[in-house]
Amino acid sequence: MVFEITAFNCYPLTLLVPILALMFVDGFLACIAFTQLTRIHLRNQQVGWTRQKVLHLVIGSSNLGYFIYFISTLIATCEGWPCWSHACGFILMALPNILFLAAFLLLLSFWVDLCHQANDEEEDDEENSTQQALLDNVMSKPGSSNSRRRCRCCPLQGIHVGSRQKFVIVVVVLIFILMMSFAMIIWIGAGKNPIDSSIVAEVYVDFFAATVLLLGGALGCYGLLLFFKLRKVRSETASSEMWKVAGLAVVSVICFSSSALVAFLTDIPLSYHWNVKKLNGVKALVLLILYYFIGSSVPSAFVLWIMRELPPPVIVSRQEQSRVITFIRRNTPTSTDHPHYWATATSLKNQVSKASPI
Repeated sequence: MVFEITAFNCYPLTLLVPILALMFVDGFLACIAFTQLTRIHLRNQQVGWTRQKVLHLVIGSSNLGYFIYFISTLIATCEGWPCWSHACGFILMALPNILFLAAFLLLLSFWVDLCHQANDEEEDDEENSTQQALLDNVMSKPGSSNSRRRCRCCPLQGIHVGSRQKFVIVVVVLIFILMMSFAMIIWIGAGKNPIDSSIVAEVYVDFFAATVLLLGGALGCYGLLLFFKLRKVRSETASSEMWKVAGLAVVSVICFSSSALVAFLTDIPLSYHWNVKKLNGVKALVLLILYYFIGSSVPSAFVLWIMRELPPPVIVSRQEQSRVITFIRRNTPTSTDHPHYWATATSLKNQVSKASPI
């Protein structure tokens, strides 16, 4: 209650309401993502980490980071945290952005895999290709029962990362290192030196906005290629996946372009440098909605809506041990008689059929 009164005193209502709304939207999306991740994991624990699970984890972590950032913005501004206008606020602003970028870079890598896969593999299993069109492909290779037991004890051992996914991980790590380098420069600029922390932060924001703009264009191009590719497949599943891909590509281009333009033309991303009195008005409200809600919340919500269906459970069918007894009649001729001898042969066959991955 004390915090609410303080927030109303240090923030204008036109700025406080959208920040609270954005905070609750991101918190709600994080809850949905982690809840769905738990449901998927409990449904097929034997499979390991799939694309669907990884994207739920990354998107949930990104929205949780935005939630922490918004609530920290309110508290830090009203309480007057000394480090907030420098490195602390910058790091809390940049981390959820990097996680958000990682989620859609992974999605782009999956689309690139589908668009450049071998033609013979596509002809052999077109139905599986349409199922993989968004996220349902397994990242862990099928193995023996012993490897499945090891995956249960240590799930990270069962993860198989493709070459393009490794490239995404390298890009994200490099951006994270770059962000920490900028944070150190901003921290140094807080002292008595010619470094202007706000200019350093603006350079990083512009660089990140350019990266997001390129990502939106890449998603639009590969989404269009995948759309025409799925259009050639005649099945209800392919038709459904085709429109999902098209919708996600259009949403990505529109949302990423709007957020990048706001970052290029305004100082809205640098909220920890805000002067509250200057941002009091309808313009600040519109820019906040364009950058945070349209730029990040809408694409995340759209991906979660596409992945709302649970994958089918993995059924491990085992064939019971069968005992086959074969009787062989053998005649051994002698000089006097022909006695009959019965020889019994016993064989055991154990066959365990492995469930195919989703």
